[in-house]
Amino acid sequence: MLQIDLNHLPSTEELPCSDDTPVDNEDQNLLPNVLLFLLTTLWAERTNWYFGVDMAVYHTTGENPRVPVVPDGFLSLGVERKKGGKSRRSYAVWEEEGIVPILTLEMVSHKPGGEYDDKMDIYAKLGVLYYVIYNPEFWQRDRHQPFEVYKRVEGAYQLQNGEPYWMPEVGLGIGREQSLFGNIPQEQLAWFDVSGKRHLSEAEAERQQKEAEQQRAELERQRREQLEAFLRSQGFDLDQLPN
Repeated sequence: MLQIDLNHLPSTEELPCSDDTPVDNEDQNLLPNVLLFLLTTLWAERTNWYFGVDMAVYHTTGENPRVPVVPDGFLSLGVERKKGGKSRRSYAVWEEEGIVPILTLEMVSHKPGGEYDDKMDIYAKLGVLYYVIYNPEFWQRDRHQPFEVYKRVEGAYQLQNGEPYWMPEVGLGIGREQSLFGNIPQEQLAWFDVSGKRHLSEAEAERQQKEAEQQRAELERQRREQLEAFLRSQGFDLDQLPN
């Protein structure tokens, strides 16, 4: 095993931002980014979090600190939203005050990528608290469920029950939701509150507010018409009523 010199670790300026392994379906990039975009709305006032998508995570718990693990998505808390005011090229734990991601996400693709074994071992050793595996197409092949959340307990991952699954250390739940994306029905990953209600995107919240206003206006119109019909039935001339 390679001896790691903790006093002379490379900087992220020297390290590749990814492992250059291409994704084999568009959802591997899309769905983690949906989670990121939702967080930018939910935590707009916070600057102590970072969500990376297909980004190299460098650490010292493996054989070589220059060999990263690359989750499809990961969340770290207690770190700068922008590292030194700039965007990160990669995430090196030794440049983040030793803070490891609290959550990692892997999306299983056509070719198995060690999500249930090799990567699980890496994340457990690294100390990632929550490990989410999303496998909507190949779960039967892999003899797992389409959506699984693992929590690290005494150094090992244990499969958790319930969906959406609430993560008190994060202050969010995570799960699936059938929704529209670009007017196309699609199952998506989403954040939820403690009661299990899905957090809406800014566009969804605005659309719901507009629909609620339209419903209130329609209800008011119907009430006004009903009142006018009643007054007419009682012999009132509505044109002669005082303002």
